[in-house]
Amino acid sequence: MSEETSDRPDLEGSARGAKTEPPAHPADVVRYDPLEAFLREIQRYPLLGPEEEKALAEKYAATGDVQAAAQLVTANLRLVVKIAFEYRRAYRNIMDLVQEGNIGLMHAVKKFDPTRGVKLSSYAAWWIRAYILRFILNNWRLVKLGTTQAQRKLFFNLNKERARLRAMGIEPTAAALADRMGVAEHEVDDMDRRLKGDDVSLDAEISDGEGRSLTRLDLIADPTALQDSLFHDADFDDAFKRRLHDFGAGLTGKEQFIFQNRLVGSEPLTLQEIGDKFGVSRERIRQIERRLLDKLRKYLTSEMPGYFDPEGAS
Repeated sequence: MSEETSDRPDLEGSARGAKTEPPAHPADVVRYDPLEAFLREIQRYPLLGPEEEKALAEKYAATGDVQAAAQLVTANLRLVVKIAFEYRRAYRNIMDLVQEGNIGLMHAVKKFDPTRGVKLSSYAAWWIRAYILRFILNNWRLVKLGTTQAQRKLFFNLNKERARLRAMGIEPTAAALADRMGVAEHEVDDMDRRLKGDDVSLDAEISDGEGRSLTRLDLIADPTALQDSLFHDADFDDAFKRRLHDFGAGLTGKEQFIFQNRLVGSEPLTLQEIGDKFGVSRERIRQIERRLLDKLRKYLTSEMPGYFDPEGAS
C-alpha cells in the first residue's frame, strides 16, 4: 500500500462500524400545525386588567411608546383568533384570517382614544372584523365579489336569510329576499348565481368534439378590428357627415328646423314640440318628416352609391 493510500481515512470501515438508525415511519412524523403553534405562542402573553390597559393606552397616545403598543397588541391576540374562527366556513385558511385580523388589531391600537371611555377590545373588534371581511371578499374568488355595499350584505347574509324564511314557512323567492334585505331583486339573482358558480380558467383545455385541444381563450373573438377596416369605417364616417351637412344646408323653413332639431340633433324635439312651435298638428310634422326622410334617402343613394340602395336599406 502506498503512503498516499495509507493516509486516507477508512470511510468504508467507519461506515461498517457506525450504528445506523432505521428510517422513521411515516406515522411517527408529526405534522406541523401553524395554527396550533400560534395558539401556544400567544398563551405566553398575559391578559391586561382594565387599569393596566388604560394606563398603557394613555402612555401610547401621549408618547407613542412602541413597547406600550406592543403590550396592547399581544394582550389582545386571543381576540383576533376568536373573531377569525367566526368566519372559518367562509374561508378555509384560518391563519390568513388571523393574519389580517392582527393587522386590524394593530390599526385599532394606533387609532384608539382612551379618553372615550370605551374598552380597547370593544373598539378593536370592529377593526379586526373589518380587515377579515375585506380579505374574504377580495380572496374568496379569483373574480372579486362584494364590490358594493349591497353585494357585501348579500354575500354574508343571503343564505342565512333564505334559511330564516324557510323556518318561518315562507318561500325564499328573490323578491322576498330582496324585500327582507333592502336590496334590488336583480342583485339577489346576481349574487345567487355568483355564489353557486365556480371560477373557470380561460386557459383550461377543452375538447371541440373533433379531437382538437382548445382553451376557452381560443374561443373568444378578437375585438381588435383589422387596420383596413378601421380606415374604411373612418372614411365612411367622414363622408357621411359631409353629405349630411350639405343636405341640411340646402333645406329651408320647417324642413330645415326638423332636420336640425329632430333628425340630427343631440337632444331631438318631439313631434308635438315642433308642431307647437309652428302652430300645426303633430300629424302634419310627421308628414313633413316622412317626406324629408325620403328626400334624404334619395340624396344619399345618389351621392354615396354602394352604401345605400334605392329601397332605403343601408
